[in-house]
Amino acid sequence: VPRMPLTCSPVRLLSLLLLLLTALEIMVDAHSLCFNFSIKSWSRPGQPWCEAQVFMNKNLFLQYDSDSNMVKPLGLLGKKVNATSTWGELTQTLGEVGRDLRMLLLDIKPQIKTSGPSTLQVEMFCQREAERCTGASWQFTINGEKSLLLDAMNMTWTVINHEARKIKETWKKDRGLEKYFRKLSVGDCDHWLREFSEQWEAMPEPTVSPVNVSDVHGSSSSLLDTWIILGAFILFVLMGIFLIYIRWQKGEWQAGLWPLKMS
Repeated sequence: VPRMPLTCSPVRLLSLLLLLLTALEIMVDAHSLCFNFSIKSWSRPGQPWCEAQVFMNKNLFLQYDSDSNMVKPLGLLGKKVNATSTWGELTQTLGEVGRDLRMLLLDIKPQIKTSGPSTLQVEMFCQREAERCTGASWQFTINGEKSLLLDAMNMTWTVINHEARKIKETWKKDRGLEKYFRKLSVGDCDHWLREFSEQWEAMPEPTVSPVNVSDVHGSSSSLLDTWIILGAFILFVLMGIFLIYIRWQKGEWQAGLWPLKMS
């Protein structure tokens, strides 16, 4: 089989490079928002039964507690968000979600094996890439044990702790509850993230909080994907220099390296 010459012009290589850079830019522009709620079924007077922390791109910038029923801004991003019209809406929503989660905890308390007060940690997560919501989920930790995970994009439940299977069946049958979870994560969370992203990008330098949100929903996957794409690009360049070819010659298959010609 005759070997056909291949050409790869600099213009074509430049076009492919621009496509790769565009993909990398989309990954870099990905933003995430995470709400961490800590709920107690019972608390002593003067101690909050609900505490919440809000993270933007894993950076803590808001705190809330049920005792003061106020949101405390942290860092430069917190101060910028505090000056927006979203602040009052966010404060009200945090209080409402905290009360709703406490009602859920009290409802499932008889199913929890504990002699003292029960606790519920909830992490609501959403992510935006290329001007659209690309991820939304809820993780429920009961009495310190990671128990349930809800993918709000396709409304699928995952049982992490088998003892929470009955709780999962109860919540799954409640269509109103599932609709509530989806509205908050895919709707409200994505709306806030879109607005906060503008404040984030307007900052001269992102300030990293000493307290970072745990990577429980694959929110660090964007960075990993970036390295994967970068590695694929390097591999493509190397293969652009040499192509592996197999040919039939003199009654047998032969393999070798086929250099590309630049035109």
